[in-house]
Amino acid sequence: MTTEPLATRHSSARAAGGRTASRPHTDLLAAVRGFRRALLVAPRTDPCWRRGVATELPRLCAAFTAHVELTDGPGGLYSQVVADAPRLVSQVHRLGREHATLCGALEALARRLDAPPDQVLGWGSDLLRALARHRQRGADLLHAAYAVDLGGET
Repeated sequence: MTTEPLATRHSSARAAGGRTASRPHTDLLAAVRGFRRALLVAPRTDPCWRRGVATELPRLCAAFTAHVELTDGPGGLYSQVVADAPRLVSQVHRLGREHATLCGALEALARRLDAPPDQVLGWGSDLLRALARHRQRGADLLHAAYAVDLGGET
């Protein structure tokens, strides 16, 4: 796999103007599920296992890049959240930092796919857990911004 930066490799995944949040969210969820299936379903002793993981990882990278661009990009979701609910700026910053960490983990895994299967499985499983936590924090942020009425905020 290439060591080119994640954002450069997947510039075609850039969110188009006017694109709704539901499509990239759906794409990311499908990519996570595909990667999880490739990582956990086939036996690691099967030669197809590594090929399946190597096939699904770029899809996950592209979907995550689109997610980052939709949320962190100019006029992205996070800037809208901060404008609508300034009290959540620290949570937005935390999610932005997680993007950098997760992009690094995706890139590192892509470079290490030739490692022993148990190591790849461990790193991939760690990545899936981190992505699940990140997605939950993002959902919690949106809930706090738009479903919790604190009064006095405009």
